[in-house]
Amino acid sequence: MNTKAPIPDPCPCGSPRAYPDCCGPLIAGTALPQTAEQLMRSRYSAYTRGEADYLRATWHPTTRQQDVALDESVRWLGLKIVATEAGGAADRRGLVEFVARYKLGGRAHRLHERSRFKRFQGRWYYVDGDLQPAP
Repeated sequence: MNTKAPIPDPCPCGSPRAYPDCCGPLIAGTALPQTAEQLMRSRYSAYTRGEADYLRATWHPTTRQQDVALDESVRWLGLKIVATEAGGAADRRGLVEFVARYKLGGRAHRLHERSRFKRFQGRWYYVDGDLQPAP
């Protein structure tokens, strides 16, 4: 019998921690991501919570979009990290491959991307990514 209580405010990024102990401080600006994967997870959480300002702020200055428009009709369902390359606390660059599941117009979709991250002025930033074909 599983007697483990559910997490009261689970983090959208899929970690076993509550949002206030996981991505919440990153999005609120009270903590910085230490790895490319941590930034990837917090950006996914920002998408699920409509935090466009955080998404823009964590985009590398050389590739940053002027306007980050979020589609409120998208319902994010889950994030799976497929692979990471570098992107650790001591690295300058990193790659995170992920699959994000979402629903739009009653239909399920998958976003499979290999995202590039770069450390710039002591902080991790999302640079860009390559969409991967559906399996």
